Amino acid sequence: MKKVVLNRKISNRVVSGHPWIFSNEIDLMDDALEAGDIADVYTYDHKFVGRGYFNPVSMIPIRLLTRNKAEEINAAFFERRILEAWEYRKKIGYTENCRLIFGEADGLPQLIIDKFNDYFVLQTLALGIDKWKNEIVAALETIFSPKGIYERNDVGVREMEGMEQKKGFLSNPFDTKIPIVENGLKFLVDIEKGQKTGYFLDQRDNRRAIEHIVKGADVLGAFCYTGTFEIHAASYGAKHVLGLDISENAVAQARENAALNQLDNISFQAINAFDALKQWSKEDKKWDVVMLDPPSFTKSRENVQNAIGGYKEINLRGMKLLKPGGFLVTSSCTNLVQPDVFYQTIEMAAKDAKRNLRQVVFQSQSADHPIIRGLENTNYLKFLIVQVL
Repeated sequence: MKKVVLNRKISNRVVSGHPWIFSNEIDLMDDALEAGDIADVYTYDHKFVGRGYFNPVSMIPIRLLTRNKAEEINAAFFERRILEAWEYRKKIGYTENCRLIFGEADGLPQLIIDKFNDYFVLQTLALGIDKWKNEIVAALETIFSPKGIYERNDVGVREMEGMEQKKGFLSNPFDTKIPIVENGLKFLVDIEKGQKTGYFLDQRDNRRAIEHIVKGADVLGAFCYTGTFEIHAASYGAKHVLGLDISENAVAQARENAALNQLDNISFQAINAFDALKQWSKEDKKWDVVMLDPPSFTKSRENVQNAIGGYKEINLRGMKLLKPGGFLVTSSCTNLVQPDVFYQTIEMAAKDAKRNLRQVVFQSQSADHPIIRGLENTNYLKFLIVQVL
């Protein structure tokens, strides 16, 4: 096995089990080591650290797959890890639609697999895991006998790993608009053209959390994408729901989803939500509930302060659109903005709006996206409901 030796002074993060090893933590490496190879990693004093894949052009040259020296990285390894992840989802009640593999949280760094009924969508976001794509697909076929498998590797992070962006079938072709049921409601998942894998499974439990606050309410949903929060609100008895998204395609699918559920108390507009929130607050328009679910504001630490400023601004605008005693439902999927910082940002917005807050719910993503303490990127979603007094 090809070897990598770490510096004498390495981060406690590595010793404590974090799977990422940065280039400045590497002292020596085997001359024969090539991009995508599996390597054994040792401390400076020859203690085994783990076994993982290597890519010299990556910002993270080594990502560990196992700490067990006896565990070989082969087809059986990937089948075993996927089966273990599936057993976990079954035990916690996530089976029909779920995130089957959540990268580092399931011991398979940079691998994402979403399950929609009998169809699977995968992303191999690093060269080292992409090299095993055929074995991963074979494992899915063995465990699940799926009706179809699709890859959504049309993401920029692959270029940073020296790979091209691509998407397409990894099985026989099938209709890429997949009907699913979530919380008793019907939705179409467009795994070919939708964002990321086509649907945001991580908010499933959070969508149930709005049930009581929307009854009889006028509800505004900004950054609605395909209308999942809005359709939940309408089905939970809202007086009327208005969803906003800049994407004409997303709004068209949101309307289709509303029609699937035979809802007539909901409408959607293809409009820039940032601009609408600003303009309507000037016009003193008011709602009982305002829901904000924007895309990630940054993936770079250098832009974190700008992201925080963005969250403060949209939540300030949202609060200004609320009647006294109304409810703000707000989310952040920017993993670099940690939960305490996000909450403080909402509090700063409330101070500027001269409003007081009463917390109702503050939670993270659904449990099929497990959080591993110490792995910051697994603890990324913040979901907050506050009453704005």
